[in-house]
Amino acid sequence: MDSLEDLYELVDFNDNITQDLYAKYNVKRGLRNPDGSGVLVGLTNISAVFGFTKKDEDVVPIEGELYYRGFSIKDLVKGFQDEGRHGFDESAFLVLFGKLPTQEELDLYTQRLKALRPLYPGFNETVIMRYNCKNIMNMLGRSVLALYTFDNDPESITTRNLMHQSINLIAKFPTIVAYSYHAMRHKFYDDSLVVHHPRDDLTTVENFLYMLRKSGDFTQLEADTLDLALMLHIDHGGGNNSTFTTHVVSSSGTDTYSAITAAIGSLKGPLHGGANRSVTDMMDDFKEKVTDWSDEGEIEDHLRKILTKKAFDKSGKVYGLGHAVYTKSDPRAVILKDKAAELAKEKDRYDEFKLYDTIERLTPDVFEDVKGYPKIISPNVDFYSGFVYDCLDIPRDVYTPLFAVARIVGWCAHRIEEIRNGKKIIRPAYKNVAYFKKYVPLTERL
Repeated sequence: MDSLEDLYELVDFNDNITQDLYAKYNVKRGLRNPDGSGVLVGLTNISAVFGFTKKDEDVVPIEGELYYRGFSIKDLVKGFQDEGRHGFDESAFLVLFGKLPTQEELDLYTQRLKALRPLYPGFNETVIMRYNCKNIMNMLGRSVLALYTFDNDPESITTRNLMHQSINLIAKFPTIVAYSYHAMRHKFYDDSLVVHHPRDDLTTVENFLYMLRKSGDFTQLEADTLDLALMLHIDHGGGNNSTFTTHVVSSSGTDTYSAITAAIGSLKGPLHGGANRSVTDMMDDFKEKVTDWSDEGEIEDHLRKILTKKAFDKSGKVYGLGHAVYTKSDPRAVILKDKAAELAKEKDRYDEFKLYDTIERLTPDVFEDVKGYPKIISPNVDFYSGFVYDCLDIPRDVYTPLFAVARIVGWCAHRIEEIRNGKKIIRPAYKNVAYFKKYVPLTERL
């Protein structure tokens, strides 16, 4: 070996596990059963996800359902929309406390959020601005770890302390994300530095738009749409990667800030929280390559190129279509699609919305033609959330952090649930498949 770099090639040789061994030892890769369903590893009261049923061990597709604390998100959305108010804060209360709030309870909760939204003195200047980078998720993770140092009792896992920490994180996430975006733009792209202090007269979503935009302006429909999008992202069962990460890390008894930082690292991954950005990038490719957005034949041709790994990122994936649990429909996508259509009309982008709709409709048939077998393919929430964020002029660097702004609620609820009920460190097994070898003295090694 001439250099350390040459040694790295040993990893390819010695860390290779042949794929047949996974079948031989019945390994549940990705903690999935052979039929694609998740391996049951825990119990939860927080949310429920239904995308199929089983009959005689066969998977039977159904229309998707998502429940927060036993309430259908369809009913929750209809409730706050019919009553003309934002639903993110109310739904967060439901997920955290396990009940729909009275007006008095909701007022107590939102007043506490307002008091906690501002960052600690000097936090923005030191933690965010001085050591920033080009990835806001990394800045968010570092900021959460820094919050540990401002907590007078960071290691306590009493329910009271966990709730205080949770509400503090939920309140501060939008502020950290907005400030991190402006700090990143200022340092790396010579953009003007904008710092809007949170306002007491605005909801969580209104405050985020106010702090993110240089002008601080937003329309009612913009705020309503973003509020809906965040409400739909609050939680999605205990098995999604970042929430399961929260359970795993919390089961060790570590502090809240460490557990949430681990969840942020999980959500950052492109196979999890980065999916809506992948959809938007793919749609840019569609808009560039398809000259007539109303020509279904041209759209089908480009879909075929994507599925045969000849277009876009050559992955063969149509991003935003299909889901690990949902089959016939993702209820979040169904709800968000209606709001996306309304927003598209206000933004004069309805032709683009129709392109999304056409791709959604044509993909199953093109997939069957290319792959040679039928498959139920429906849009997941990422298919339309990226379009919604783009219509709201939210920068793509903020897409995944915005997901975290919503999902922090679910993470905190699941952390509390794990600590109160799990009572055992999560420790699955790995089968060793390496050959056993006899030790060789250093002078005799080749």
